[in-house]
Amino acid sequence: MSPWKAAWNSIRYRSLHHSLSVILLSFSAGLVLLILHSSSNFEDSFKQNIKGIDMVVGAKGSPLQIILSAVYHIDPPTGNISLSEFRKLAKHPLVDAAVPLSYGDNFQSWRIVGTDSNYANWYSAELASGRSFASNMEVVLGATVAEITGLKIGDSFESSHGLNENDDHHHHHPFKVVGIHEATGTVIDELILCPTASLWEVHHQEGPKEITAGLIRFKSPMANLQLPRLVNEKTNMQAALPAIEVNRLFSLADTFIQFLNILAYVLIVIGALSVFLALFQGLKDDEPQFAFLRAIGSPPRHILSFVLIKGLIVALIAFVLALLFNILAFQVIGNYVSPAYQVSTATVIWSGYTGLSLLGLILIVFLASALPAWHAYRINIIKTLSHG
Repeated sequence: MSPWKAAWNSIRYRSLHHSLSVILLSFSAGLVLLILHSSSNFEDSFKQNIKGIDMVVGAKGSPLQIILSAVYHIDPPTGNISLSEFRKLAKHPLVDAAVPLSYGDNFQSWRIVGTDSNYANWYSAELASGRSFASNMEVVLGATVAEITGLKIGDSFESSHGLNENDDHHHHHPFKVVGIHEATGTVIDELILCPTASLWEVHHQEGPKEITAGLIRFKSPMANLQLPRLVNEKTNMQAALPAIEVNRLFSLADTFIQFLNILAYVLIVIGALSVFLALFQGLKDDEPQFAFLRAIGSPPRHILSFVLIKGLIVALIAFVLALLFNILAFQVIGNYVSPAYQVSTATVIWSGYTGLSLLGLILIVFLASALPAWHAYRINIIKTLSHG
């Protein structure tokens, strides 16, 4: 019988001994992979969404809240700002481009954003079908919105007030779908875009016009020094720099991520000890059989390879379960948190993190198997058989 088959039969025969080892190793390895993949993907996604946005202006308040609400659309806004004041800022010599944003309504919890046609260009969003909006109450759907809601070109719908779906619908003000964007992998996939005036019409806004926020692109690095101070000191708006606020957000999350990493590594060590104990106990139980095999001429290296292969099989089973855990976890993240932060199955399987995790797991289990394997290699045939 080959060492692989013999090792597998031994694991099956003593499945209870090895099940705890597999569970601990798979959970800890899966947690490490989840942390590595998610932190990398979230960081890439956050940075991709602020690409080309040098400054965001909103109502006075938290700069981080302004970024989260106006760029990532995952937080309520700090209030409204004057459209005329924003337009004045947009004409500043150091401003290269500016886009207004208005929001406060949703359809099935998908945020409706009033803006102009330039907003989609900031994310290089091309139309998959239809056309861009040209008049009030026309909308262009993000790819994710269209896929999940099932809305098509020509369909109409009524919005709900607020950023989450409720029963307060704006009757007699239906929006009409005229276009659908191709998937970009950015936040625009999860938005419904329309002219700013559409939201004014829905809310019967009169008097001085207001918007929720504005995105600014600078002409030169000099603007980084001058414009934020100008906005904060000379206007009723608050300036927020995405690069600074995102780095601050990552620094706040770094402590929690480090804690999870430490927890995962502790679990890996416990899993390795469990492998060691399972293999050593199995070795003690199998000593008479090993001694008999040695007595009839089986070389010591066969016994050595048998124990090491058992550890390797345990590591491979744990690794496969860790991959399945990650695939399931990212499906849940995509379905219940945001499709923009979902990691594909192919990425989970073929990423460099996955390969390094496999090598690390094999190394850890090999070290845990080394002492039992060495003990099996040096087994005392006469003593063992005489006690058997």
